[in-house]
Amino acid sequence: MDSVKQPKSKLAKTFHKVIHLRKASKSFTTNGFCLLTTQDKIRCCESKRFEEQELKEEALDTKNKAILEAFVAQLFATISCVKAAYAELQMAQSPYNSEAIQAADQAVVDELKSLSELKHRFFKKQIDYSPPHVTLMLAEIQEQQSLMKTYEITMKKMQGEIESKESQIFALHDELNEAKQGNKSVEMKLNASGSFSILDNVKFSDFNIKDFIMVLQYALRSIRNFVKLMIKDMESANWDIEAAANSIQPDVIFFKKSHKGFAFESFICREIFSRFNESFFGLQNQEQRTLFFDEFKKLKSVNISHFLKQNPNSLFGKFLKSKYLNMVHPKMEFSFAGNLNQRKLVNSGEFPETEFFKAFAEMGRRVFLLHCLAFSFQQEVSIFQVKKNCRFSELYMETITDEVFTAPDSDLRVAFTVVPGFKVGTLVVQSQVYLSTTKSPVKHSQQIMY
Repeated sequence: MDSVKQPKSKLAKTFHKVIHLRKASKSFTTNGFCLLTTQDKIRCCESKRFEEQELKEEALDTKNKAILEAFVAQLFATISCVKAAYAELQMAQSPYNSEAIQAADQAVVDELKSLSELKHRFFKKQIDYSPPHVTLMLAEIQEQQSLMKTYEITMKKMQGEIESKESQIFALHDELNEAKQGNKSVEMKLNASGSFSILDNVKFSDFNIKDFIMVLQYALRSIRNFVKLMIKDMESANWDIEAAANSIQPDVIFFKKSHKGFAFESFICREIFSRFNESFFGLQNQEQRTLFFDEFKKLKSVNISHFLKQNPNSLFGKFLKSKYLNMVHPKMEFSFAGNLNQRKLVNSGEFPETEFFKAFAEMGRRVFLLHCLAFSFQQEVSIFQVKKNCRFSELYMETITDEVFTAPDSDLRVAFTVVPGFKVGTLVVQSQVYLSTTKSPVKHSQQIMY
């Protein structure tokens, strides 16, 4: 019996241990989940509350930042509105518009009030916008609209200023044209009336160098006026002025671009004074001094157009015809006028009434007067040109411009003669030359060509 019971007791003890272990394990787990202790539960709750607090603070910071950005955007939008309203106020003052000024003034006041309200709300911390992103977007739209309005007002103001300047330019052009017409009218009256006292004072004499120089200067003024008119017509006809000047005086370095006009003046002087030494420019042999002075008196105060119509075959008419056909090339006349009508008229013995020919005729009249005066002297009068590259001599020459003297230690040489010189008896009237400089001597003839 005892031997049988002992094994049962051991088996019972084993089951008891297993059951005890299961009970102990079930106190820590339930259905496979871990059961925390009270202390662990407290720690877990505190962690959750801390995370939730951080999230709330981050959300609040984000909201505050968005609200502040919306406030700043609204502030700048309001400032742009003030600028636009002020620009509109300025626009309304010129030209003056009382109603527009009042409306713009009220707009400025309203925008300044809005700006003041923003200031008070900022200091009182009453800048809550809901939702802030909508306020931000609306403020940006408002600012862009104000900027566009300001730009439009500025453009209108600038357009008005442009129109005003254009009106002033047109008015000044009209005044300039009136002044030119007035000058032409006065000159025509003076020419017609013969009120040039300098010519009235010229008397018949054996020799008077002062009278000769005075009439020479009188002729040169008309030559330069004609040259200016010719260059103006060249520019209107789209001529290459530089190429034309270089064709007249090649290989010349001009100190200034405006000096190219001297090349054209040299051409006109060379042609208009051609055969000056011959009686009536080779048109008629005449030796009586009184006849030359009679021609001088007849032409000194004459109306050119009227005289040429009545005396187309006079010595002066023949002189003018010959010079025009030689000096004014057909291509030049065609480029200026688009036809050769003037040339046909002159060739047939008639004289056109164009501005170009009137300037040419006045130049010819004055040169013809100088010729008649010179041949009325008992002293012989001759003309001379200075050859290119001649050394400058103050006895025979005067420079037409002083720029060349800015280069010291240079050898002054003649580039070309602009106005020829004259010998009246033993006296010399200097030629006017355009000078160039060179550092080395030039091997060239230095004779003066008479």
